[in-house]
Amino acid sequence: MTDETTAPGCTLCELPTEGVDVTDDAGNEFCCRGCLDVYDTLGDLEDVDADDVRSRLDDAGSEPADVDDSTPNESLERTYLKVHGMYCATCEAFIESVAAELDGVRSVSVSYVTETVRIDHDPELTTADELREAISGLGYTAFPREDAFSERQANHMETVRVAVGVLVGMAVMLQYVAIIYPTYFGGLYYDERTTQFLMDAMAHGSGNYFFAIVGVLTTVILLVTGKPILQGAYVALRTRTPNMDLLVAIAAVSAYLYSTLAVIVVEQPHVYYDVTVAIVVVVTVGNYHEATLKRRATDRLSELTSVQVDEARRLRPDGSHDLVAVDELEVGDRLAARKGDRIPVDGTVVEGEAAVDESLITGESMPVAKRDGDRVIGGTVLTDGAITVSIDDQATSSLDRITELVWNVQSSNHGIQGLADRLATVFVPLVLSLAAVATVGYLVFGGSVAEALLVGLTVLIVSCPCALGLATPLAVAAGLRDALRRQIVVFDDTVFERLRGADTIVFDKTGTLTTGEMDVVASDLPGDLLDDAAILERRSAHPVGEAIAALADPDSTEADLATDGGQLNRRVDASMSDDGLTVESFESHDTGVSGLVDGRHVVVGHPDLFADLGWDLPEHLADSAREASEMGRVPVVVGRDGAARGLVVVGDELRDGWEETIRSLSERGIEVVVLTGDDERAAATFREHPAIDSVFAGVPPEGKAETVARLSDRGETVMIGDGTNDAPALARSDLGIALGGGTAMAVDAADVAIVDDDLQSVETVFELSAAAGTRIKQNLGWAFCYNGIAIPLALAGLLNPLFAAAAMATSSLLVVSNSSRRLVDDSDPSGESRS
Repeated sequence: MTDETTAPGCTLCELPTEGVDVTDDAGNEFCCRGCLDVYDTLGDLEDVDADDVRSRLDDAGSEPADVDDSTPNESLERTYLKVHGMYCATCEAFIESVAAELDGVRSVSVSYVTETVRIDHDPELTTADELREAISGLGYTAFPREDAFSERQANHMETVRVAVGVLVGMAVMLQYVAIIYPTYFGGLYYDERTTQFLMDAMAHGSGNYFFAIVGVLTTVILLVTGKPILQGAYVALRTRTPNMDLLVAIAAVSAYLYSTLAVIVVEQPHVYYDVTVAIVVVVTVGNYHEATLKRRATDRLSELTSVQVDEARRLRPDGSHDLVAVDELEVGDRLAARKGDRIPVDGTVVEGEAAVDESLITGESMPVAKRDGDRVIGGTVLTDGAITVSIDDQATSSLDRITELVWNVQSSNHGIQGLADRLATVFVPLVLSLAAVATVGYLVFGGSVAEALLVGLTVLIVSCPCALGLATPLAVAAGLRDALRRQIVVFDDTVFERLRGADTIVFDKTGTLTTGEMDVVASDLPGDLLDDAAILERRSAHPVGEAIAALADPDSTEADLATDGGQLNRRVDASMSDDGLTVESFESHDTGVSGLVDGRHVVVGHPDLFADLGWDLPEHLADSAREASEMGRVPVVVGRDGAARGLVVVGDELRDGWEETIRSLSERGIEVVVLTGDDERAAATFREHPAIDSVFAGVPPEGKAETVARLSDRGETVMIGDGTNDAPALARSDLGIALGGGTAMAVDAADVAIVDDDLQSVETVFELSAAAGTRIKQNLGWAFCYNGIAIPLALAGLLNPLFAAAAMATSSLLVVSNSSRRLVDDSDPSGESRS
């Protein structure tokens, strides 16, 4: 995890530029033409993260550690921790400020959105375990990010805490309904004799014991179930950033303290433990409901598998091999890779030839031929042939580098605050001031201490933001629920808010705007010649060959089209096809295949292969092949007995509905950008489309991340991709959307995953975002309307805490009912018609 590279890197993405001669007029060096195009178009913009949290830290008198996204130096260790219990942006500031003060800590970055903390530290001064203990000591639950057991345990404890609140809360409220409320409301509950009996019992010593038991049960709810609320309030005070937790905690604790004091000093007290219970349980259950939906959504993606390589086939001096863990590989080791294998680490080919699919890493849709002396990328797949790879001192897996980059970005500080929290920064001081003024005012004008305290308490209770606190999470939960019904998984509760402010949307090409699979898009071959081509291509594992073979036999399976491995340029014995054709010989070339079929010489491949073999290529076929190449397609010429006789065009097919999706987003006023690792020709289709503003081709994964960062500096940027090569850009964007057919790493880096691989669901996400925003505004409008009426009544002394609690409960019930409605009409899954 150290960076020993001293040579200057790419000006855009910092990848090595050795052996690459790509510069601009100012002398800046680039690793590829794609990075140069991005730099020329977007300019030398600096990465700017949201600094709201850091500014609040400055106000609190604490300086956060410098955040360094680069790899730490040799003396430092980088530790990633998952932290449960972070509920708002103030938690980011608090953890950063505390962790930065630990010995040996150089930099800290915290993201409450992904619940991730990244710390660069000196392991001799502070170990990873000590960091975990320090953060857990703040009231959070910290554990290594990859520790799945601790993740499950933390979720279990959260469930237990909610269950305690609900069960104990029911016990408390049962006492109020059966015993306490009848003494307040007289004959509304029981007959006069029973009511008088209860009032007499409450007036004696036994009444105080009864209230004490209720007080103990309420204490359990406040301290166990309400722990996250109290912790959020504490963090808000430490960072001087009022939030919803602070206002909820003030109301709950005020009712609790008033009731406890009344039990101690008043003979026949009025206690409001029910207010504390209602506030804590209602808010906690609302938040838990949202969290449960998010976890359920994550479970929907269990079928997506990881592409990480854990083992390698290491060769022994005698030519045999053994399987070893990738971590055990050393410089000088030689690895064997056969067709279908994923290359474990970067290296150099020292023997053999193969076709390698690099699309997962680079985004390049076509396999690349590799032979002696060529570099290969860790994480890529051999589609044909077999090679031996030598590991050098720079060996690492590009997949691992991308993983590291994703984790770095995910743990970067987001500084995102919810709408309700922003409102709370004004509302909390206002409510506290009104409660204080009311209390002092009643004392000044001759009221008793008890009356003054009761008025102040009523103001705090009636303004308790249960409705305000539930407005956003319940509307978001409705969005999560409706998204799930449409095969859309939302991981982050801030998605709907951020999506509404999107300025730019960036599409990956391969696997996103296209299917990522090779198909025949045009064919001009006689039937018998197609059969000849297909029987040869069935002996090649190249995706282009598989597409041609599938054209001749649509019912064939992938297993039918593949051979059992071996070297490129291999020859096979004569064999008989299903349709009676006999293959007497077969040879694979870098740009095609050839062989003897029923005594006829047949060649299938790129026009260059025909030139190399000296076969005749008519001008009209050459022109058609050139046009196909200019459109980003793969021209495959088929010839027989010394002359080319037809052409097949193979390409990565565009997804259904891609134009409608892009046009719809453009009509929303969003800038549309296409960003691909494929070459310029493959991206030509999109360059002239009127709804697409910019196209960047040939950009590597690191370059994609930097491109998105520069776009984000101009405005809110959404990235849509599917492959591992898209993961850094998905994580670096303000909001990432992964198609569900993508890799696990892409999904892990994204905020939204579309499970059914339907590109048109992107528009549905925007529709749900708009509908959720409308629902939140409705909920907040009602909450503030309620407070606008209830607070003046409380200030005038026309409400007591009991009626205040009833009004609060009614307000919360209305918000819950409004949020339970579906955001989008079932009759229109696309989201065009909202309820």
